[in-house]
Amino acid sequence: MKNIAVIGAGTMGNGIAHVFAQKGYKVNLVDISEASLKKGITTITKNLDRMLAKDRITEAEKSSTLNNIATYTHLENGIASCDLVVEAATENLELKLGIFKQLDAFSPENTILATNTSSISITQIAAVTQRPEKVIGMHFMNPVPIMKLVEIIRGYNTSDEVTKTIMELSAKLGKTPTEVNDYPGFVANRILMPMINEAIETLYNGVGGVMEIDTVMKLGMAHPMGPLQLADFIGLDVCLSILNVMYDGFKNAKYAPCPLLINMVNAGKLGVKSGEGFYDYSVSKKAEKIAHQFA
Repeated sequence: MKNIAVIGAGTMGNGIAHVFAQKGYKVNLVDISEASLKKGITTITKNLDRMLAKDRITEAEKSSTLNNIATYTHLENGIASCDLVVEAATENLELKLGIFKQLDAFSPENTILATNTSSISITQIAAVTQRPEKVIGMHFMNPVPIMKLVEIIRGYNTSDEVTKTIMELSAKLGKTPTEVNDYPGFVANRILMPMINEAIETLYNGVGGVMEIDTVMKLGMAHPMGPLQLADFIGLDVCLSILNVMYDGFKNAKYAPCPLLINMVNAGKLGVKSGEGFYDYSVSKKAEKIAHQFA
């Protein structure tokens, strides 16, 4: 594989594009918004500058990485000659199904179609294509340039050959690919989201405050970040979407999102991305600094 297309220039999309480009792959970054593409490239540049300042890369490697990325606002042009497409759009089922119908129609016959979904069924996504054996999940972790794990999710019809190819490709990116099967939430979020939801329930029930809950989990359980702070970085809207997918998939009350989470999302308090969630990022310089590091 030499040519990669990444669909979506947001937090996950630009991170995925960054990682592929830094490893020498030619990357087409595709988004319907020119402004989103410019913001994505700006983020990649800032992250490369941070790596340069820490002597993790050279100036030549920075230039090479940026030169490996081309931007497109037209999907058909962006995927016309790619060996792999990685979709990293918003975590919305109907949106993803629509994108995959287009990817199937416009990409070459042998192109592998991957999704960065963190919870939606790979089998369901693959079913809208004429190549379900070539559809697979590549769930990167945020921030993509730093986090080592890639959760590789096989759909019901994903072939052994495609799975092997994507596992090997992920290793070439310097990641640790881990293969899992296609059930709501996969492994990462099936375990993580109920923990975050329970932390929100603990706050909702008045057992402890935000700082107290996060302090207990950081110091008592050796978590690098408390669950409420982590929810802010993930995005409370994303957490809610994933919990809804798992609740719909399992019909089990333990996955039902906490009313406080629902209310916060409805109020537009989404975490770092909106400036306020469980923490206030608009006034805390320390929080702004942390948020910038994970942007």
